[in-house]
Amino acid sequence: MAHESRSYRPGGRRESPFYSAFTPSIEGVGYPERGEVRAVRILVVEDEPMLRDGIVDLLTGAGHEVEAVADGMSAVEKGRAESFDLVLLDLMLPRLGGIEVCRRLRTARPGLPILMLTARGAEDDKVAGLRAGADDYVTKPFGVRELLARIDALARRVAAAPAEPEVIEEDGCRFDLGRCVATRNGESIHLTAREVGVLRWLYRHRNRGVTRAELLEQVWGTLGTLQTRTVDMTIAKLRQKIERDPSNPRIIVTVTGVGYAWSEASD
Repeated sequence: MAHESRSYRPGGRRESPFYSAFTPSIEGVGYPERGEVRAVRILVVEDEPMLRDGIVDLLTGAGHEVEAVADGMSAVEKGRAESFDLVLLDLMLPRLGGIEVCRRLRTARPGLPILMLTARGAEDDKVAGLRAGADDYVTKPFGVRELLARIDALARRVAAAPAEPEVIEEDGCRFDLGRCVATRNGESIHLTAREVGVLRWLYRHRNRGVTRAELLEQVWGTLGTLQTRTVDMTIAKLRQKIERDPSNPRIIVTVTGVGYAWSEASD
């Protein structure tokens, strides 16, 4: 299904048509010992089921944690809401093309490495992907050793770069954005992916006010199909969850004539 999202932990392989067709080349990869693996959390975006399953099996077999989606909009939503070390992104996708997915993820998560899959010999596609913000690309059909090597190279870059905070504390509320959970007075509060996206964007731009249109574009991934009232409704529900006094918010504040801001922007 186009909207399906699945999680895969490091471990053994599953039987799939991909392995029936490509087992000889994959079995020859020679996975590193578990202790040598630079394990990262990877978002795989590929709409072709056989290839997607094969990539997932390859990466989990190499020790990585993998989430997989089959369309561009799901990739944008998950990439904005959750914490990933790397995105493996196909160019041709339903609902939203890979180039636009790359642009939106690059805007929302500037430090997130993106490895794009392109057709062999399609130089224009490679150039477009790199200009949209991709860090690297591999061509189809690709060698599995090359794919693992490029992922490891990007993982080294991630390890050397300062990470965006996943745990934030503000006004007595603790946010674990990677787990979509907030905690206040010892009580655990579930956050939706959209709510986490709003929190991420406001916190990242906490030195200024953020317009409703900007939130629609960056968190919802759209400007034309939704009204700004959608943002107000989401923030109202979020305030009910996280604020000491939702009628007098201290974490997500209203900026008159602009929109909303993280509390520090109102100082």
